[in-house]
Amino acid sequence: MEKKKLKKRNEVDRKYKWAIEDLFPNDVEWKKEFALTKDLIPKISSYQGKLSESAETLFEFWQLHDEISLHLERVYVYANQKYHEDTGESTYQALSNQATNLSVQVSSALSFMVPEILSIPEETLNSFLVSNQELKTYEFAIKEIIRQKPHTLSTEMEELIADTGEMADAPDSIFSMFNNADLKFPEIKNEDGEMVELTHGRYVSFLESSDRRVRQEAFQTLYATYKKFKNTLAATFSANVKQEAFYAKVRKYPSTLAKELDKSNVPLSVYTNLIDVVHENLPLLHRYVSLRKKLLGLNELHMYDLYTPIVKDAGMKIDFEAAKEMVYNGLEPLGDKYRAALKEGFDNHWIDVYENEGKRSGAYSWGAYGTHPYVLLNYQDTLDHVFTLAHEMGHALHSYHSDAALPITYAGYRIFVAEVASTCNEALLMEYLLGKTQKRQERAYLINHFLEQFRTTLYRQTMFAEFEMITHQKSMDGEALTSDTLCKLYRDLNIQYFGNDIVVDPEIDMEWARIPHFYNAFYVYQYATGYSAAIALSRKILKEGKPAVDDYIGKFLSGGSSDYPIELLKKAGVDMSTREPVEQALGLFGKLLDEMEELMA
Repeated sequence: MEKKKLKKRNEVDRKYKWAIEDLFPNDVEWKKEFALTKDLIPKISSYQGKLSESAETLFEFWQLHDEISLHLERVYVYANQKYHEDTGESTYQALSNQATNLSVQVSSALSFMVPEILSIPEETLNSFLVSNQELKTYEFAIKEIIRQKPHTLSTEMEELIADTGEMADAPDSIFSMFNNADLKFPEIKNEDGEMVELTHGRYVSFLESSDRRVRQEAFQTLYATYKKFKNTLAATFSANVKQEAFYAKVRKYPSTLAKELDKSNVPLSVYTNLIDVVHENLPLLHRYVSLRKKLLGLNELHMYDLYTPIVKDAGMKIDFEAAKEMVYNGLEPLGDKYRAALKEGFDNHWIDVYENEGKRSGAYSWGAYGTHPYVLLNYQDTLDHVFTLAHEMGHALHSYHSDAALPITYAGYRIFVAEVASTCNEALLMEYLLGKTQKRQERAYLINHFLEQFRTTLYRQTMFAEFEMITHQKSMDGEALTSDTLCKLYRDLNIQYFGNDIVVDPEIDMEWARIPHFYNAFYVYQYATGYSAAIALSRKILKEGKPAVDDYIGKFLSGGSSDYPIELLKKAGVDMSTREPVEQALGLFGKLLDEMEELMA
């Protein structure tokens, strides 16, 4: 059977393309704004050494900071989105590189800002805020800089620390180069008996295969390849842990974990509560694993059996027009105003829908302050892609509301809450679909989709977070992170998390070696907390209606980064500093599991 050839960009129907011209009508206008942004850089430097002169001077500088941020964001987003339309197009490769270089120049010019503000006595800064009402717009940003003062060093030391940045990135760079460029896997036989090279991308689809031989061969081949380099990978991992510990010590934090959580002012209890509550609810995951074993009809469930579907998709083919209608109807609990903005996005070319030759893979939401958000999809007619549409429009409407409510300084939102709005949309859509289907097979398929989200996002990412916490602590205690130490620890966690009804294959001991997020310390826990917060918010919206929606949109979606993420969520009625949201999410997992067991009995 001949594979359908992808369309070239100019062959795609206009109605399925985003309106990038809403940012700039053409490249000529982009070049004008690029030049304008570049011309503002010397103006930044003219303020160096003068920020303490008066409240008016500090306000003027911050206004300039906002102005250049606005222009740079527009320049950067346009160049990269045009590049993503067709990555083979050399014109936009060049524009993307120019935008990146301009961004580096701006960052360098602004590097004096924080140390200089910190050199101003706190009482002087407070008097500036009292005497200049316009400056009060930036009060939270100024106070956040002050909050970090105990961990900020002298100007000379900060410059020295900045100069070590390239060395600090070395473990991550080495791992990335090894994992993405140098590491090659052997060929394996696919479902049709053809020899195919195993790659990172193909590995996921092989694990989802209905052919167990393919799953096993892919799993064993991948980890056998990593195992050949186990000592090198352990040394690289250990070097990254040590460099993180060095910066924690230099910045006067008791641990790397404390340093990373402090970036968003997140209490340590958020991290430890997550792990504790997940531990208490591991029996639910063990039950799900047992159900998977039963439904697959296996005498032994292995680690390579965790991703293959246990319920067929019941032939659900959903074209893009139907997907939009499904998402619009599914988000009815969020009210008419939210759905009006959603429809505006659907009808006015916010979305780049279909794959074309050279288009960037995956899906994302992005955009520049002052214009509407954009969503990139590579839509296929599947239920998974309907959920992707709901997810990315969740991001887009988070940005839409934050941008409308706030100045550019606060419009962006922090990583801790980045996945909340998107996942909340998915949870509401799921409730809608479950509410309207009576077909047993369809309902089982939907519930299994939901259960898998819990397993892969809440349970698995928490296991990763626990692995990180233990390894960083071991290193701080002076214990060497050898390949044997890391493999044993990772194996023990898998046994604990997945229970007795699965064979914890020896190959899985090496999985730690292929997780790129471990090179961005204490990042992964935010997937699990964000998911828990989103589930809690969706339940609140479904139960309480308009008051919960008003808090969610008016205080959270419109909050950007105008307050700390924990505080923004509290305003919407979810307190992530307590155990309750994680307990509530896992309670829902338990109810879904109960129903799945009944459906498939």
